[in-house]
Amino acid sequence: VVYNGSAPAEIDAAFSEMVEQHADALLVGADPYFVTVREQLAFLAGRFKLPALYAFRELVAAGGLISYGNSIADNYRKSAGYVARILKGEKPADLPILQPTKFDLIINLKTAKVLGVHIPDKLLALADEVIE
Repeated sequence: VVYNGSAPAEIDAAFSEMVEQHADALLVGADPYFVTVREQLAFLAGRFKLPALYAFRELVAAGGLISYGNSIADNYRKSAGYVARILKGEKPADLPILQPTKFDLIINLKTAKVLGVHIPDKLLALADEVIE
């Protein structure tokens, strides 16, 4: 089931619906908007005991369970390179489109403990960062 959450009130309503429908877990899309409401998402997922997977590390740092995705900070660094190239005279239309090449797996063990979720040792060994 897909839930809309483009405003804080919609996020609250979506979590209420998830609880009513007995959702087992939550996958939050890779929309930068969700970084701005990360505390709300992490709080509600914890309150309703919903294990959640996020696309950005910032949501796990705010109390989310797991993220797997590219780094927002790395994207900004790459964007700065594009700006420099444009300022040196290159045409934006001539610049290549870059895809992320580095993806990070971040696990929050504090949240896992609160949710009662066991994270396998093999997954912990693969993690780029483990928040304890």
